[in-house]
Amino acid sequence: MTEPYPAHPQLQGNFAPIRMEADIDDLVIEGELPRSLEVAYYRNGPDPQFPPRGEHHWFAGDGMLHQFVIADGKVRYRNRWLQTVKWHKEREAGRSLFGAFNPMDADPSVMGIETDGLANTNVIWQGGRLLALEEGHAPFEVDPQTLESIGPWRFDNTFEGPMTAHPKIDPETGEMIFFGYMVDGMLGKGLSYQVVNADGVLTRSERFEAPISSMVHDFIVTSEHVIFPILPLTGSVQRAMRGEPAFAWEPDKGSHIGVMPREGSVEDIRWYETDPCYVFHPMNAMTSGNTIRAHVMQFEEAPLFPHADGSAADPKKANARLCEWEIDLADNSRGVKRTYLDDITGEFPRLDERRAGLEYRHGYYAASTGREGSMGFNALVHHDFAKDVATRYELDAGDYLGEPVFVPEGEGADEGTGFLLTLIYRGTENRSDLAVFDASDVSVGPVAVGQLPHRVPYGFHGNWHHLNGR
Repeated sequence: MTEPYPAHPQLQGNFAPIRMEADIDDLVIEGELPRSLEVAYYRNGPDPQFPPRGEHHWFAGDGMLHQFVIADGKVRYRNRWLQTVKWHKEREAGRSLFGAFNPMDADPSVMGIETDGLANTNVIWQGGRLLALEEGHAPFEVDPQTLESIGPWRFDNTFEGPMTAHPKIDPETGEMIFFGYMVDGMLGKGLSYQVVNADGVLTRSERFEAPISSMVHDFIVTSEHVIFPILPLTGSVQRAMRGEPAFAWEPDKGSHIGVMPREGSVEDIRWYETDPCYVFHPMNAMTSGNTIRAHVMQFEEAPLFPHADGSAADPKKANARLCEWEIDLADNSRGVKRTYLDDITGEFPRLDERRAGLEYRHGYYAASTGREGSMGFNALVHHDFAKDVATRYELDAGDYLGEPVFVPEGEGADEGTGFLLTLIYRGTENRSDLAVFDASDVSVGPVAVGQLPHRVPYGFHGNWHHLNGR
């Protein structure tokens, strides 16, 4: 018999797992789905099948993939656990066996066992494959129709090591650009850099060492440069061996921003320094002459992790805001100019991916008008950079939304002409909806809502794919 889940804040409310798989052929629709919207939308997130072992962390739950197929004015829903080595071992044992970040928390029966990760953070379509991602292992392939788990995909066995959950797709070449961190061992300073072409063939692989050991969740790519943010959410083997947090906030280590020309190599990385901050997710970036401008959701200090001395993060500083980083490539002082662009707390930034790495106008993110932080995102924000204006839609009290994903209205549609897909948790009803917004006017609210009879727990990232194979 499964033991009760502990009273942990990341296991309660809409963080709590649903521990079930379901198929629903035809969701109840409120409003009218756009006829031009014919896509499969996938959203990934954690759903621990058993009570955790050791100290729990939201990032450590078993991956569960949610699929919404939108076509002919209807929505079909399916969800499945991603059946990794960890998932199978624990399903056989009937209990949790692996710890979150500290290997010392693992059951002796699985000490030294190599796993294929959690596959719980993001999902992308690349080279004709649907790949579930997290940042400590290779991609995990999933059948795009049935959501059946296929297993690790290593680009025809040409790739070894971890891969970020946030690769970038070049909209002009179709190349996938990605990195991995801690490639030289647990909590080390080694990073890798890779490029895969549009056909899914690995064409480039290099390694280098960062100034400090850091949790490098995401990175930044422009048409001309790759930017590696090495920020002071540090990893420490020594801490982990003492039973202390493997990852912790150490602001005295500073922020180190590595800039590499895409046509160069890791030996050409130039390091820029700035005050301590943390970024889980950038929105976009572009190179113009000798200037790089990057739009990121910047925290004054890292959320969800303690300070190195064990104290909790300052809630007033552990909230992100939209911020512009300006890097002058001709400035030998190698500093970074940082300017906040909005006062509202937010996360999960997205854009029209056809403008990824290029000059762009429209960005979107989930926001908290009450500065609740964490997952208290009660608003959807559209930031128009051409007008320097932000518009938003606020949900009813008790409702919260996640990452907004942009789908263009058609192949030739102008930037920003299309739809935003997001999941909304209806707190008073304890269930979730798939919401469809007109991206050009989010303030009017969803144009259509697909109603689920159950919750979709708070998760991370999603992406979409045309049903016609484009």
